[in-house]
Amino acid sequence: PAPSQRASPRSLHTPAAGPAYCMAEELLADFMGSLLIVAPAVIGMVFAYWLYKKVAKISLYPRVSSDDELLMRRMESQEFNGEQDSFQKMRQIYRDIQNGAKAFLAAEYRMCVAFIAVFGFAMIFVVAHVDGGWDFKVGTLTAFSFVVGGVTSMVSGYIGMMIAVFTNARCTMSATLTPESTAWRESFNSAFRGGAVMGFALSGLGLLVMYFLMCLYVSAFEVATEAVKLFECIAGFGLGGSAIAMFGRVGGGIYTKAADVGADLAGKVVAGIPEDDPRNPATIADNVGDNVGDVAGMGSDLFGSFAEATCAALVIAAQSVDLVGAGWDTLIFPLYISSVSILVCMATSFVATDLRPVRNEASIEEVLKTQLTLSTLGMTIVMYPVCAMFMPSEFYLGPKTFTSTCVDGLVSSKCVTMGPLSAFCCIAAGLWGGLIIGFVTEYFTSHTYSPVREVARATETGAATNIIYGLALGYKSTVVPVTILAGIVFIAFSLMDTYGVALASLGMLGTLSTCLAIDVYGPICDNAGGIAEMADLPEGVREKTDALDAAGNTTAAIGKGFAIGSAALVSLALTSAFVTRTTVLERGVNMLNPVVFAFLLIGSMLPYWFSAMTMKSVGVAAMEMVKEVKRQFDTIPGLLEGTPGHGPPDHARCIKISTDASLREMVPPACLVMSAPIITGAFFGVEAVVGLLAGGLVSGVQLAISASNTGGAWDNAKKFVEKGGLFLDMPKLDENTGEVIRNVDGTPVLVSTRQRKGSECHKAAVVGDTVGDPLKDTSGPALNILMKLMAIISLVFADFFMSINNGQGYLNVPRQNI
Repeated sequence: PAPSQRASPRSLHTPAAGPAYCMAEELLADFMGSLLIVAPAVIGMVFAYWLYKKVAKISLYPRVSSDDELLMRRMESQEFNGEQDSFQKMRQIYRDIQNGAKAFLAAEYRMCVAFIAVFGFAMIFVVAHVDGGWDFKVGTLTAFSFVVGGVTSMVSGYIGMMIAVFTNARCTMSATLTPESTAWRESFNSAFRGGAVMGFALSGLGLLVMYFLMCLYVSAFEVATEAVKLFECIAGFGLGGSAIAMFGRVGGGIYTKAADVGADLAGKVVAGIPEDDPRNPATIADNVGDNVGDVAGMGSDLFGSFAEATCAALVIAAQSVDLVGAGWDTLIFPLYISSVSILVCMATSFVATDLRPVRNEASIEEVLKTQLTLSTLGMTIVMYPVCAMFMPSEFYLGPKTFTSTCVDGLVSSKCVTMGPLSAFCCIAAGLWGGLIIGFVTEYFTSHTYSPVREVARATETGAATNIIYGLALGYKSTVVPVTILAGIVFIAFSLMDTYGVALASLGMLGTLSTCLAIDVYGPICDNAGGIAEMADLPEGVREKTDALDAAGNTTAAIGKGFAIGSAALVSLALTSAFVTRTTVLERGVNMLNPVVFAFLLIGSMLPYWFSAMTMKSVGVAAMEMVKEVKRQFDTIPGLLEGTPGHGPPDHARCIKISTDASLREMVPPACLVMSAPIITGAFFGVEAVVGLLAGGLVSGVQLAISASNTGGAWDNAKKFVEKGGLFLDMPKLDENTGEVIRNVDGTPVLVSTRQRKGSECHKAAVVGDTVGDPLKDTSGPALNILMKLMAIISLVFADFFMSINNGQGYLNVPRQNI
């Protein structure tokens, strides 16, 4: 839109000059500001398409050269025909996984579309109910933003899901190449590029849609006087993204763990067959589930974080007369953080695929962690010039000006005296805090380090001690991340009050494209390994995909830590925006106020209630899956025994069980999260909402970290045992008699014995892993949405709450002073 349409407030501070000069200067500034947002977003999406074409060049058919005499002879051999059968199986499994993924998304998105339509229509009237009457312009525009945010989140999840199931078999195929170094490089690059397609497509699409929505809405408001209303309407975009993320995370988590737990129990425990064995009817559903939860769910989750953090920063900035008066570019400064991050992550992505590619197993994890570190470093370097370009040197974060408020030695975090430097410090604190949280999460969940190895050694005395050690590890793993989050909040709030917290949350999301690429890399490699085993490809192929998957598990843990940390900061930023909007802090919140304290306790309870619902849902769905797999083993002759010519397993039935269970079970937890703040605000007032949000955040972040890390530790403890890393001192037996050989003093002679699959230690580790699956992939990650969704709903409905007895609710609870 033209500056005249936007009523840009820059003219409030433009020096006296000719009208033509002022107009030209304003046009140029507007053009450059828009270019810095639109160009990186478009470049990111074009780069994603280029990466997709690179992946698409990988053929699912083995290369055959007619002039290779040795190869032609081999083609006539039985061995070659067997390999061709394996590749044919691989392509069939690839198609089955694709079809399963499409079937689930179609069913889930039908429910999501119905929800968007009903909730969006209700929002028009609820949000329009403001103090003093009805404002249907605000209600309609907020509802439209909600619809756009929901649709964008669905598109992002679909893109991620489709590229993941498109890339998995190509990663498997790349692992069959020769020589070994080429196989390592190309299989890693295919998985990483597949993940990067989603990372850059989501980042570019989200940024572009949000900016165009803002440009559309500025024609409906006078920015100089109605900036708050403008960005409150835009906040609906974040609510739409987060609401769909709730369905994606909860529904996807239930789907993937119903299939995974069901397949593990039916296969490893009941039937005693390996993971991803082609005889197991639940294997296709399990592979589809890896993408449903860890790709579509994670993508919607982080898209929601980006949208909500941006909305929180915009709403807080709109409360500041100085920031509004400084101009449109200053007001939308949060978008520049996200736009610059796309370019930085794009530049650093070539390090992993071209400059320092993977050449062997040992270099995989190093390349991935280097990628994260370089992206964080690059963002740190480029952010200060961006801050200096758009942030004023002095401003007051409130309804008055800096010159009229910050006088007579007044010391307040709302009085910002070094704007660019303060903004940079807040963003840098979020960037490096997120990286450290990710690496601390890796320390507690990777079997490279001592905590997970201790959990693995605890299997010596059975599953009970394994579970005890895993729970202790999860609780302990919260110490450092929570301390870092507390430090980030202290620094950000001290420098720039609640606006600083919002910038810190955007800083933690400053490497979003890279983090998404690494997150999606894991499920692609996991699928690639499953395809290799089900297709009976050579053992060397499975070894490569297993090594890629193991590194993916480590980086997935880093991604979960990053997602939880950013969710906590985003939730706090949204709560800050709600507090600022409802002027709760003008009077102060008395924590000893019975209503505030009561809802602090209720908010602290909600993550446990939510986790109980999702955990039980996984258990119910997994029981259905186990019974179905057992039924097929009993009714399909020769299936379990692997008799040649036996009937095929009914994969479609297992996929239907997971799909139906996830769609059925995801509704109650979503209703709990979405209704809690609305009921609280409507009946008990805004102070009760602040207590609810604070309790949910403080409790939820600790529970999310401990649940995710406990499950991750059990998973990798099992993998540590399976790879033969666990040695225990066992009594030496006589080769002839089988009796225990003893020392002179009667004590048994001990020898160090390697524990592998099938050992008692492995069985105990499998129990721990099975218990931990819903913790790390359902309840833990879904708590991110609980923290954010309650806060963004409160922000969007803030005016509605304030319209009910001046924010005291229908029960007219008095707002007490401290």
